[in-house]
Amino acid sequence: MNPLRKLSGRWAIVTGASSGIGLEFARQLAAAGCNILAVSNQPDKLNAITAELAATHGIQAIPLPVDLTAPGAVADVMQALAAHGITPALLVNNAGIFDFKAVENLSPQRIDLYIDLHMRAVTHLSRNVAMLMTSSRQKGWILNMSSMSCWMPMPGIAMYSATKAYIRAFSRALRVEMKPRGISVTVACPGGIATGLFGLPPRLQRLGVAVGALATPQKFVRHALNRTLRGKPQYINGTLNRLAIAFVASLPEWARLQIKTRLLDRLDHPSPNTAKS
Repeated sequence: MNPLRKLSGRWAIVTGASSGIGLEFARQLAAAGCNILAVSNQPDKLNAITAELAATHGIQAIPLPVDLTAPGAVADVMQALAAHGITPALLVNNAGIFDFKAVENLSPQRIDLYIDLHMRAVTHLSRNVAMLMTSSRQKGWILNMSSMSCWMPMPGIAMYSATKAYIRAFSRALRVEMKPRGISVTVACPGGIATGLFGLPPRLQRLGVAVGALATPQKFVRHALNRTLRGKPQYINGTLNRLAIAFVASLPEWARLQIKTRLLDRLDHPSPNTAKS
């Protein structure tokens, strides 16, 4: 049996649903007959996507234009659920940001965005939605998106890898807490995916997929949903990625310094308006 059939006629929340992996989650869930509450800070794209999903698949798709880093954003999501009488079966915490920059060249506002989006929003959405799920006495699933970089404290991605490490640790612990209540929590730690998140042009994305360095969003999402609905604790896509985690995580400091001087220092230049504190 296709695990996605469990969600037919039920509801899923997908954050970051207007582009990239989040959009692919919404598409595959809608194709399986799952209704979607799509959350994003891109209202125009969100309205077009939800209209398309509803027309194509005959499901309900509600756009919720919310900036998850804003105060009260999680309360807005919960209010929308209450207003529509929705108790979700699945939460996909997918919204994320990425920079290849030294910490000193990130503005204080950008640093706060990492903390607010990857940590505060994921924590409070997971908690609040899990509590709502338990009140319905039905089985539910939470999928939180971390990254294989959570094991890789590398120069240039300090905020990204640190906040993604939080997501993994939080999700693995929350899984144990929620399991007796019938809520399964899965954390996905993908390697490179052919989306616009990392700033690669389409030509290089296609090349990365062709040589096996990148996975397509379609393949990754299909496997991530399969493992989530089967109650697996963690998903890392690709044997090469699992091997790379062990290799890169064990790099000595001198090797990390080489990455800083030969790559980061050449690519990362602070703008004149970058705030320092």
